[in-house]
Amino acid sequence: SMEAGRNAAVAENLLSSMNCPYIVASPLLLQSIPQWKQSGVLGLQSVVLYSLPELDGAVDTVVLGGLVGDKIALVPERIRKLDRRLHGWINLRRTPPAERKLSVMLYGFPPNVGAVGTAALLDVPNSLQNLLIRLHEEGYDVGDFASDPDACGESIVAALRVLNENAVIAGGANRMEVALEDHMERARNNDKTAAETLAKPGGGLGGATVRAFDVSYDEVETVLGKYMAKKVRRAWSEKERGPGVSAPGDLVVAGIQVGNVWITVQPLLGVEGDPMRLLFERDMTPHPQYCAAYEYMRLPEHDGGIGAQAVIHCGMHGTEEWLPGQPLGNDRQSWSDELIGEIPNLYIYAANNPSESILAKRRGYGTLISYNVPPYGRAGLYLELANLKDLVSEYRSAEATDEASGKNNRNDLRDAIWTSCQRCEITNDVPLLVTPEDKFSAFTEADIDSSVSEESFDTWIVDLADYLIELQDRLFSSGLHVLGSAPSDEDLTAYLNAYFGEKLAPEDINQAIENWHSQQKQQEPGGADWFHAFTSWLGGFALEFGSPTNEDVKPLVDEADSSHNAVMAEAENIIDLLSRNTEELDSVITGLDGGYIRPKPGGDLLRDGAGVLPTGKNIHALDPYRMPSTGAWVRGQLAAEEVIRQHREANDGKFPETTAVTLWGLDTIKTRGESIAIVLALVGAQPVKEGTGRVVRFDLLPLEELGRPRIDVLASLSGIFRDSFANVVDLLDDMFERAATADEPDDMNFIKKHACELSADGVERPAARLFSNPPGDYGSMVNEVVGTGDWEDESSLGETFASRNSFSYGRNEGSGAGGQKGTARPEVLDKLLATTERVVQEIDSVEYGLTDIQEYYANTGALKKAAENRKAVDSKTGQRKKVTLSVIEAFGGGSGDAAKVPVRDVEDVLRLEYRSKLLNPKWRDAMLAQGSGGAYEVSQRMTAMVGWAATAKVDNFVFNEAAERYALDEEVAQKLQKSNPEAFKNVVRRLLEAAGRGMWETDEDTLDKLRNLYADADDLVERVASSFQKE
Repeated sequence: SMEAGRNAAVAENLLSSMNCPYIVASPLLLQSIPQWKQSGVLGLQSVVLYSLPELDGAVDTVVLGGLVGDKIALVPERIRKLDRRLHGWINLRRTPPAERKLSVMLYGFPPNVGAVGTAALLDVPNSLQNLLIRLHEEGYDVGDFASDPDACGESIVAALRVLNENAVIAGGANRMEVALEDHMERARNNDKTAAETLAKPGGGLGGATVRAFDVSYDEVETVLGKYMAKKVRRAWSEKERGPGVSAPGDLVVAGIQVGNVWITVQPLLGVEGDPMRLLFERDMTPHPQYCAAYEYMRLPEHDGGIGAQAVIHCGMHGTEEWLPGQPLGNDRQSWSDELIGEIPNLYIYAANNPSESILAKRRGYGTLISYNVPPYGRAGLYLELANLKDLVSEYRSAEATDEASGKNNRNDLRDAIWTSCQRCEITNDVPLLVTPEDKFSAFTEADIDSSVSEESFDTWIVDLADYLIELQDRLFSSGLHVLGSAPSDEDLTAYLNAYFGEKLAPEDINQAIENWHSQQKQQEPGGADWFHAFTSWLGGFALEFGSPTNEDVKPLVDEADSSHNAVMAEAENIIDLLSRNTEELDSVITGLDGGYIRPKPGGDLLRDGAGVLPTGKNIHALDPYRMPSTGAWVRGQLAAEEVIRQHREANDGKFPETTAVTLWGLDTIKTRGESIAIVLALVGAQPVKEGTGRVVRFDLLPLEELGRPRIDVLASLSGIFRDSFANVVDLLDDMFERAATADEPDDMNFIKKHACELSADGVERPAARLFSNPPGDYGSMVNEVVGTGDWEDESSLGETFASRNSFSYGRNEGSGAGGQKGTARPEVLDKLLATTERVVQEIDSVEYGLTDIQEYYANTGALKKAAENRKAVDSKTGQRKKVTLSVIEAFGGGSGDAAKVPVRDVEDVLRLEYRSKLLNPKWRDAMLAQGSGGAYEVSQRMTAMVGWAATAKVDNFVFNEAAERYALDEEVAQKLQKSNPEAFKNVVRRLLEAAGRGMWETDEDTLDKLRNLYADADDLVERVASSFQKE
């Protein structure tokens, strides 16, 4: 493995011919055993043992020991661990498919919002259905599911949702079959409290049955063993056993048995009101029922368990890999190591998230199998926005004066345009300035008057037209991906339209698809697939001699000077690669056969190019010693310059003293380190590379060359960035230390200025600038607090963030190389937050915008709020000074053009995203078509909307239109309630919460309608619970 990653193509071909898992196991050659036990695998050792072998497809890495003095020592328990995992793979390979016993693990977090059977960007019910049918075709026992025309994945998920209801769990394992039959009967009677899909013959379950266990506390301790059981007993008393406990006090482990496949839902992490508890208490363990679920999944049948020989985690992502333990390099005390045990773990993961997938691979022993992102859609314009576009077009094409009457044709249109703008509340997006270039002269009156000159209005019309075009062309993920399903021609058109934009006309896209279909028909049955071979060779050639991404050069089309033929050839190649989505299920089968899953870099088509296709691969990240890349350095400098320019423009020419920059693992990997480059550019530093191209130092530029002050930077690290890029953390820490002691005047070096002020106050390590969660912990906990609704005011969310991110990291922290241990330095963090005037956040993909996931408001929004909490109160307004949040959408590829590195205020981006997605009927309908999973996606965005309203600002029109689109539209409300009652309840709950917290101003009639909807939804849930408890 010392040669790992040096010639990936050769290694891949060799390992493919062997067709067995590539497992790396080695003692640490650069770290001592005590250092590993204390801080995990660090720095260069992590690159040698993990990063480089993963380029070749390595899985199941086991640390066997390390240095003791100057000698290498082995840890016997880790040798036994390797032995057990090897036996797990061998046992799976030797067992005939018809006899293999499998477990499929779905997810249900967060609780009570319809999350059961959902995953990011994945249609779990239909993916599960595809998986079971494919298993049947490969000779696995899936009962009657594949032959039953009424059987479907939605019914399996609906049944699991029943088994996970608190009232059903309280009744214990023996009553679960009765509870499911009760739901099926109610569904047949058109009862709204039961999922409609359960009304099918046999409930649509294909003969599947409930398989559940009541497990005592003592039984769990027996299977865990004394060492780990003692830790659980100490953390969870008899009175506080956590969730999943029946009324008599047993731990309930339940799932649906489909032949030899047991399908279950991963247990929740914590307790009611604190669902993420165990992630945020260092000495915590999984609760007893969490342990029981995994232990009994693996426990042999003759000992009373399921006897699974392999587990498939279905989608991104679960929680097993996030459990307490070593950040990297599992040991005996790591809970993911204990619970996965010896069985192979096939982890179906989104291809565009190589960052978090690293944890699943390294901590959770996951053999990754990537799935594609859904097709892209363009937002288009709808309702009043479409009307506004027509009015603007008419205005711009109208003659100023009618020759016959002498009447000004544009006056009426001016009034109509202004009225339309007010109806869709777009004047905040594009303000009409009475005096051009004067942002304080925005016109706000109800009717256009003489203060608005024709010249000013015409200038504004140009800006308005440009904005509508941008909004119309904005991309979003259309629906959810189904595992192993080849894209339709409509899907292919959507992918190509998003990728090529104006380079390919619609008729060219249609022709490319037709050409590809013709090529497929020309292939002789059973003969050599010459076209596939050619495109594979072409892709290999690009990977070997060019960049497989849009990193520093554009794809083949740009190198051929946009030749039409070259573009068409590239389009047909992409079509071929996308059509190979079917390989996702092929790889699942290969993994279950104990075979080798080919590696592939993680990413998405838009940002990273065709090199990330096809999916169904064992995805990996990139070499952490090569960041920032050349292209990322160019774009990072442009972004930093624009951030500074905008700040000076808004603040009378003053430079920001401190700017907070978020450094996340995912955007770092996908942008090749643009956010790192932004930090360097703000400080006034540059990367220095050695002969091999690896970055070895960040040098400070002379002030004479920089030409401005050095900006101080609060670097807010995600837990994954902290653990995965320890070398970058060290280099940044070294840079900040040198900047803090540079022989430069304070007014030209704000890092030094603030460090001197901290030193004068007696604060240690005044140059600390890299802050994150406590060692081994992840997340700000703000999204958990918002999810439960258990927070007082907006400022409390900022303080939750600050308390969770007060640990400093770097070369000069902790007790080992890489400083992974970290040190709590709240005084330094407070100083940096108090001086922060601007926050910078990159968005790396179309799929995960600000409004799509909880992490953005929970981290970046809460960071903004924490900084504002430390600002002085303005005596005139009685409000604290606002901190600007600059958002950089970095998913458009890089060209070096400043226009391609747009920097916008968060409020502007939120408006764009809400108009193009959540409020857009096109996006809504695409999600409604996805059933329970789509309803959950809607529900989650409503929760995120409340989070953003608390940490930034969400315009009133967003709440108004969200209520109209999802709650007050009777047809839509019925669809949501039928497909996912808990998700619909959460939609209404969030609207009421927003009104109750003063985030949304609306009339009492609307609130009454929402209260009635919520009461009805709540009554349905209560009736379900009470009806079962009475049995």
